[in-house]
Amino acid sequence: MKQILSAVALLLALSLLAACGGAPAPVSPAAPDPAPASASPEASTPAEPAVPEKLIIGLDDQFPPMGFRDDQNQLVGFDIDLAKAVCDKLGIEAVPTPINWTSKEGELNGGKVDVLWNGLTITPARQETMLMSTAYIANAQVIVVGKDSGIQTLADLAGKVVALQDGSSADEAYAACAAAGTEKELVKAPENISLFSDLKIGRIDAVVIDKVFGDYYIAENGEGKLTILEEQLADEEYGIAFKKGNQQLADQILGALDELVKDGTAAQISQKWFGEDRIIFQYQK
Repeated sequence: MKQILSAVALLLALSLLAACGGAPAPVSPAAPDPAPASASPEASTPAEPAVPEKLIIGLDDQFPPMGFRDDQNQLVGFDIDLAKAVCDKLGIEAVPTPINWTSKEGELNGGKVDVLWNGLTITPARQETMLMSTAYIANAQVIVVGKDSGIQTLADLAGKVVALQDGSSADEAYAACAAAGTEKELVKAPENISLFSDLKIGRIDAVVIDKVFGDYYIAENGEGKLTILEEQLADEEYGIAFKKGNQQLADQILGALDELVKDGTAAQISQKWFGEDRIIFQYQK
């Protein structure tokens, strides 16, 4: 009997233990650590460089001595040398790129080139459509004629065939002078070099041209047959053009040019092409 009571007691004890203790409650998993905050776009996106690795320089390759092709078909000239020196100072590559000069504003603003740097005259109209630098070279618009042509003044252009580059500042300067409209014919060409060939053989009577171009061409190829009239059309200054709003690039390029002016490099390049220092650049931030 005692054995039976002991067994019953044991069973009751086991039942009570099961009811009270049971299986241990499952442990809730720990909440995961919050994900680290993602980096802001400013932190993850590298800032654009102040200047590109390559500077695409738009130019007219038939405009000596600023930019033209030599006997080996290489692009050379004052502006090309100066631009390359600036790019060397910045540690980037200069890429001179001939373009249609008549549509130069579109080439720049459309992003085909980074700058226009090739004897570009500063005018109010261009300052409206492009970011123009301060002047770095002085120039003037002049008339080139044959020495034996009998043309000595602007008035003598009446009844003559006058030629100039279409879309150039020569076009603007001639249109504003008293002789405009008195000529027999006004020829507008896409470039200048062929006009001098026509002038030497008598196909045209006068060329309206930048003085820097006229001086260089007469010295190198004039063969003693050409001269520049004393009466000039307009005084001008050359500048470098950037796309509107591209101030950061302009500041870098012009800052480097300022250093070349101060250390004498710009004067050396001017001496090479003009035989004198014609640099007038004064940096204005």
